[in-house]
Amino acid sequence: MSKRRTGQVTVLAGGVGAARLLRGLAPLVRASELSVIVNTADDDTFFGLEVSPDVDTVLYTLAGLADPIRGWGIAGDSFHALRALERFHGHAWFQIGDQDLATHLFRTERLARGDSLSTVTAAQARALGVAPRVLPMTDDRVRTIIDTTGGRRSFQEYLVRDRARETVRAISYAGARRSRPAPGVLAAIEDASLLVVAPSNPLVSIGPILAVPGIRAALRRAGAPVVAVSPLIGGRAVKGPGDKMMRALGRAPNPLSIAECYADFLDAMVIDTADRSFAPRLAACGLSVTSLDTLMRSQVRATAVARAVLDLGSTTDRRRTLAV
Repeated sequence: MSKRRTGQVTVLAGGVGAARLLRGLAPLVRASELSVIVNTADDDTFFGLEVSPDVDTVLYTLAGLADPIRGWGIAGDSFHALRALERFHGHAWFQIGDQDLATHLFRTERLARGDSLSTVTAAQARALGVAPRVLPMTDDRVRTIIDTTGGRRSFQEYLVRDRARETVRAISYAGARRSRPAPGVLAAIEDASLLVVAPSNPLVSIGPILAVPGIRAALRRAGAPVVAVSPLIGGRAVKGPGDKMMRALGRAPNPLSIAECYADFLDAMVIDTADRSFAPRLAACGLSVTSLDTLMRSQVRATAVARAVLDLGSTTDRRRTLAV
């Protein structure tokens, strides 16, 4: 498959949804022209290890190691160390595979030595043979906090430990106001020929990236068109509790609500055919819209969605603010 000459393509990414799009996008874009800005507000410490779930999912995907069924971790990984840790800790609700453990050990050691998260991520990318640039959104500590009917939870506690059972009342990004974009993040936005918002949860995957001071403003200033891929199909999130969270916070789970989240910088959207009835209303807001099957359960579908993103980006003029 020949690589397109696209100019710089920069993707704002969460975890699993973004990974599925990247599976299709990476083969179409020259590695030197692809940058991925990744959410780090899901990061947490488990068993004394510094874990960056979304960064790791993106790295494993671009390295061809990701588990396509689970959507996270390394394909074929075992969990012997986790079972042994459970004997001592009494729990093992956050799943860390045996090969995955090496990633976290390396990160923890390097961070303890004083290296930044972006420096560590670049070293991991080189070791895994990942040529595109994978950029943590910030080197500072930002954490997504979920205020639920049962109390305040870290994102991993809410999603993984408690299985998103409690009703969400509010979402905040602790530390975001004091954070700064990691090196290379603003340049990746400013130098892009196309900016892509991956089909990730807008509240807890893309929202934290936009909460880092300077990133949202850079997207507004950017000369490149911004194309978002909706993470919803027929009012349901493909993966995770995104639709449930949106309803709890008074947002209808549909492409219009997704567009509202990005209204000050968005130019175009790719939506699923199940939501094509929203296309005229999105167009009336000033968006260019393409609809197709966005359920990326295979490489073929991921490639089709990625091609739609590139095609839409190549024919969309830059706008500034939507009428939503």
